[in-house]
Amino acid sequence: MNAADYSAIETLRDGQRVEIRAQRPVDRDAIAAAFRRLSPETIYRRFFGPRTGFTEKEIAFYLDLDFVSQVALVAELEEAGRKVIVGAGRCIVSPPGCAEVAFTVDDSHQGLGIATHLMRHLVTIAREAGLKELVAEVLAENAPMLKVFERSGLAMAVKREAGVVHVTLDLSR
Repeated sequence: MNAADYSAIETLRDGQRVEIRAQRPVDRDAIAAAFRRLSPETIYRRFFGPRTGFTEKEIAFYLDLDFVSQVALVAELEEAGRKVIVGAGRCIVSPPGCAEVAFTVDDSHQGLGIATHLMRHLVTIAREAGLKELVAEVLAENAPMLKVFERSGLAMAVKREAGVVHVTLDLSR
């Protein structure tokens, strides 16, 4: 499987069908539109601080993917006859055998299972790439994201430190 061509169709809790697919360079405007739909709270939970935008260097980091050291998936729904990106998840390989994961789902689509689907598909890609663990830093107040990790079916270790939960997920089982 080539992660850059990844695509799967899933059904959300409300019955909508969502495509979980590899992020593409042409998604730039759709991702920018998705960011503009995020509440300040959702932005804070994802980036650990307020943000109103990104520098060109940050945009390049998020969009220029090699699908080896950095993999990104988007969740795309059809709304009013057009495709809309409503969530994203990514893995950034750090030490050999390990990758950091992060997710964002726009506010009006939270609670539908999008992050859970993104997580499951990133785990599939990570395992195929030979990774042994995924790590994440989650604000302690971000209970929904912690639940996604808890329900992943992976062995999970947590370490709490100054309002942040360090999560390690074991992919070897």
